[in-house]
Amino acid sequence: MKRIERPDRRTVLAAVTGASAVLTLDTVTFASTGDGPEGGGRTVTRKVSGRLPAGAPDYVYLPVDVPPGVREIAVSYAYDRPSVPAGTQGNACDIGIFDERGTEPGGAGFRGWSGGARTEFAIAAERATLGYLAGPVRPGTWHVVLGPYTVAPQGLAYEVTVTLRYGESGATPHPVYPPQRARGRGRAWYRGDNHLHSVHSDGKRTPAEIAAAARAAGLDWITTTEHNTTSSHGAWEGLWGDDLLILTGEEVTTRNGHMVALGTDPGVFIDWRYRARDAAFGRFARTIHRAGGLVVPAHPYGTCVGCNWKFGYEDADAVEVWNGPYTPDDEMAVAAWDAMLVASVRDGGRWLPAMGNSDAHREPQVVGLPQTVVRADDLSREALLAGLRAGRSWIAESSAVNLSFEATGGRGRHAGIGDRLPVDRNTPVTIRLDVSGIPDGCTATFVTDQGRLYETPLPASGKGRVEWRTTPSYAAYVRAEVRRAAPGGSGLPGPMVAMTNPVFLGTQG
Repeated sequence: MKRIERPDRRTVLAAVTGASAVLTLDTVTFASTGDGPEGGGRTVTRKVSGRLPAGAPDYVYLPVDVPPGVREIAVSYAYDRPSVPAGTQGNACDIGIFDERGTEPGGAGFRGWSGGARTEFAIAAERATLGYLAGPVRPGTWHVVLGPYTVAPQGLAYEVTVTLRYGESGATPHPVYPPQRARGRGRAWYRGDNHLHSVHSDGKRTPAEIAAAARAAGLDWITTTEHNTTSSHGAWEGLWGDDLLILTGEEVTTRNGHMVALGTDPGVFIDWRYRARDAAFGRFARTIHRAGGLVVPAHPYGTCVGCNWKFGYEDADAVEVWNGPYTPDDEMAVAAWDAMLVASVRDGGRWLPAMGNSDAHREPQVVGLPQTVVRADDLSREALLAGLRAGRSWIAESSAVNLSFEATGGRGRHAGIGDRLPVDRNTPVTIRLDVSGIPDGCTATFVTDQGRLYETPLPASGKGRVEWRTTPSYAAYVRAEVRRAAPGGSGLPGPMVAMTNPVFLGTQG
């Protein structure tokens, strides 16, 4: 085993002071006659250590020269966690790997990413650690990638151990992907949770446990969305059925926000290595669209480092305004989304539908809290994504909650969630909300481009109807919220139980 010391702090600083957010270290080589006997069964290890300064680049590449005859590559790493002053970020470092096809963003070289969820991984033709893609270990220059997410003022001391195991390569199993359609109920409302994590990234549930939890939550469909990897796409064999459709996707976890690539073609990887200042987001949004998926900024006001969405919404198809149990950052997301609705009716532009997902990683986080309920022609990928894109959807905290919401006016005209009621601006319009399964003590509110114009308590039974009359001149759109009472009588809005996308009133233009 050989140890290689990496450049000291001054050398690293000199290497990263340019505009690039990437640092490439010296190549680790294994072509040495002193490594042991030739042939199968030979194992060779190199250790590489160094230190990254505060202000290190986003990604540090360690090239590894892989000779012919390697059966498996294994990598482990460690880094220090010194004490830091209160309010200062300490060390956190992610890891992944690219194969001999290179590190070009969006290229074919991606072979896996575990972020900070694992300290070691291995890749061979016949198998790979969760989060990584099985396949032959071909000769050439591979790249271990370190992602120093946050770096303490003292810097980040790291050690990477790379082990090559020689021998005959096995056969790579052909992935079995979920079908694109389930039996369903024809044209109906379908409940889905489209932001979920398993043991393939930083979650603790297995795919089988997620599928069981989804069925228990009354869901019709889910989407697997691991952080920056597609390894879970082929992990659901035997778990789908006529009652549960499973779509594939990815949570693209950048330094300037997270995005759900929802319903992309199985096996399609979406790169994450860019910031808003790089002007690269549009390219990868187009990749998602070419792969048949939707671009959904996730928890845009999340409190974790790098979670705030900074790429804008021009390329988005929907926005996740409710993520997990309802919290103040969700309240901020709903308010910002509502402001975008106002801008859309002012400018006559397109509007962005809202959706909600659990982002569940482990117990006791609840799969299906919240869930997005979509009106679709059938239980298929194509129909569900079309319903989401059109905003024919609403969000609920559980499958116990049911609602219908519509506007009627003119000569028997009516419009449902996500639709438009095309009547003259002074035509009387009736807004109607029917609810059931609502907890005791809740209030229904109708929100318009002018704000919260009507509010009323709901019956203790949890079932009832609320009606309100308006005109398109008074309300360009109306959407409904059902909330619990605010804790402590603060006068602030209480936690959300359900909310709808808007019904638009009046003719366009």
